[in-house]
This record gives sequence, C-alpha cells and structure tokens, in this order.
Amino acid sequence: MDISDAYLPWDVFAPAGAPKPRVFIAPQRYIQGKGVLAHVGRYLSLVKARNVALLISERGLKTDGVVVLESLESAGIGVEVSLFGGECSIEEITRHVSRLGAAGIDCLLAVGGGKCVDAGKAIAFRLDVPVAIVPTLASNDAPCSALSVLYTPDGISIGGEFYPCSPAMVIVDTSIVAAAPERYLVAGMGDAMATWYEARVCMENENAITAVGARPTLASCAIGEVCAHTLFSDGVAAARAVSQHDVDGALEKVVEANTLLSGLGFESGGLAAAHALAQSYTGIARVRENFLHGEMVAMGTLAQLVMEGRTDEAERVATFFAQVGLPVHLGQLTVDPDDAEDLDTIAAGALGFPFIGNMPMPVDAALVNVAVLAAHALGIRVTAVVGDAAFRRLQAG
Repeated sequence: MDISDAYLPWDVFAPAGAPKPRVFIAPQRYIQGKGVLAHVGRYLSLVKARNVALLISERGLKTDGVVVLESLESAGIGVEVSLFGGECSIEEITRHVSRLGAAGIDCLLAVGGGKCVDAGKAIAFRLDVPVAIVPTLASNDAPCSALSVLYTPDGISIGGEFYPCSPAMVIVDTSIVAAAPERYLVAGMGDAMATWYEARVCMENENAITAVGARPTLASCAIGEVCAHTLFSDGVAAARAVSQHDVDGALEKVVEANTLLSGLGFESGGLAAAHALAQSYTGIARVRENFLHGEMVAMGTLAQLVMEGRTDEAERVATFFAQVGLPVHLGQLTVDPDDAEDLDTIAAGALGFPFIGNMPMPVDAALVNVAVLAAHALGIRVTAVVGDAAFRRLQAG
C-alpha cells in the first residue's frame, strides 16, 4: 500500500472549492479508571472481537500483557501477539501487516506508549479492522486520535497519516499511569497545554483547517479550554500524586485532560505553531534521543504565544511549566541559542509542518527564530524566579 492511500481525503467533507464545514470526530468509547485493564476482554465484546492481534512491546508483554491475556482468555477471545519494535515507521508497520495479514484477526489491540498506539492505528487501517487503544502512559494525546505520526527508523518525524475512522475504544488504567515515572505524566501536560492555544488560533483564523481538512468546532475549542484550565488547577497536585504512585482525584482529572480532552481538542480544534516547532526539534539528534514529545511541545507552545504577542499568557504558561518540570528555555533542551545550525534546523522543520499555515500571520524562518529566541529569554527569566529544580529532578530520574 502506498503511504498516500492511508490519508483521509480532505474532500470527504467538502468538495474542492466548497466552504469547509465544521467537523468533530471522536472514539466510540473512552474508559478510564483504576484497574480497568483487567476487564479489557469484556470491553472488546462491544466490537464483537473474537480473534485479536495484540500489539505490545516485549517488556510490556511481561507486565501489562499478562493482565490483558488473562482477560482476553476469560472472555473467550483468541490472541495473536505481535511484538512492537519501538518506532512508528513505515518499515515497522509493514512488518506487522505482513505477519498478521493471514491471521484472520477481527480487531487490533495496541497496548503501550504513543508510538505503539500510533503504529497500532496504522496497522489496523491496513488490515481493515477496528483498533482498540490501551495507553500505558499519559504522556501524549495520541490515543484518541484518528491519525498516526510517522518517523524514520531512527526517530525523525516525517509527517502523519489520517484515517477515516477513530479508534473503536480507548481504555486507560490510571493505576498503570500512576506506576510510571512522573516525567511521562508531566510531558503529557506539555502536549495537552498546547491544545487550547492552538485551537484558539484556528478558531480565530477563518482560513485555518483541522487535521481532517475542516473548520474547528465550538465543542473542540471548549474542550481545549477546559483542558488548559484542568492543568493549571490540578497539574501540580497530579504530578505529586504520580510521584507517590497514588491514584487520586487530581491524577484522574489530569489523565483525562492529557488523553481525552487533549486528543479531542487537537484533532477537531486544529494545530498550529506549537506542534510545528515540536516536530522540528526532532531534527536535532540529541534532542529527539533525550526528550519526550510533550517536552518539545511545551517549548513550541511558549514560542507560539510569543509569536502571537500574548506575552502575559506566555509567562503564565512558562511559570506552570517550570513548576511541574517541563523545559522552558533552549538550554534545558541542550540547544545553544547561539548555534545558527540548530536554529536553522528548527525553522526549516517548523515551516515544513503543514499546519503552521494556521497561524494568523505569515510565518517565515526569521519570525520562527525571533519567537524561539524570545521564548527562550522568557524561560530564562521565569526560571530565575521559579527555579529549575523540578525539571532537573525529572530529567535525573
């Protein structure tokens, strides 16, 4: 299958030249709570699954996979295990499709982090079966979306695929999230915080389009705003809870914000400069090898707010990021603000991101550089007041 075959044609919702409608898409079911993984077999009865392909890492198979296999067996569901290699690349996707093509599966269950669940969506699309997602981290908003971010086998972002159907089911066990390192939940906050600011840009710019080639909905923007409000009000407490491996009300709220609210908000609300810059950082090897997607999005969000001239909001967001341990200046991402080559890489990557055009002003390399450096200067000022202890603790852990 050619890669382009997996893209959802943008003329599905409006013929070429016609006005763009407002479109909202979402998973059929979202299930979140402590211990829900043990009931995954019961949940899959909703899609009448009888023979499931389980996409999971070798390490995950020995931990969460044990619970999944027991639940599927109890529900009388057959399982074909397919071990995920770690990168959501075309090569990895093709390998699983070739292996599972003749297995007679009727559903794919992807259990793991963001790249595993994105690969699961791509594989399920090619096999023409529904996909159920079990994220084991709340580190990004990939689980609820009908798209996959693709990478080279070395981890460099090369774009995305958009699918005609959202996941049939997303199942989030908060006890698993609480058992993971705090850094992953915090990275998810970085990814989720961008949701509101990018959706607002898209709503205010009448020419902006979402990932399905449509106009954003009021619902998606409202969801994005609630997402940001939840992070500001409960983010610090949720980070404290997960550091103690405790599932409490704050953690439940932030897991929902990171996963459901951010997922629905970004996909039907739209993307802009924050994610364009985040993807551009993957072009720098030491950054992509040492930092998480949400950490890069955090830096992109600050630059976008600066680009918009919203300096007060940028300072508020930077202060929150510093409090929970997200990077707020280039040095924390091991980028030298005087390194012209790195800055050129960031600018080129951002300008190559299709949704950078959703910004309300023309964006060129000079503007990207100005915004990135101004956001860096803001981050330096904020850390002088708030400190960087949280960031250093998470990176060391």
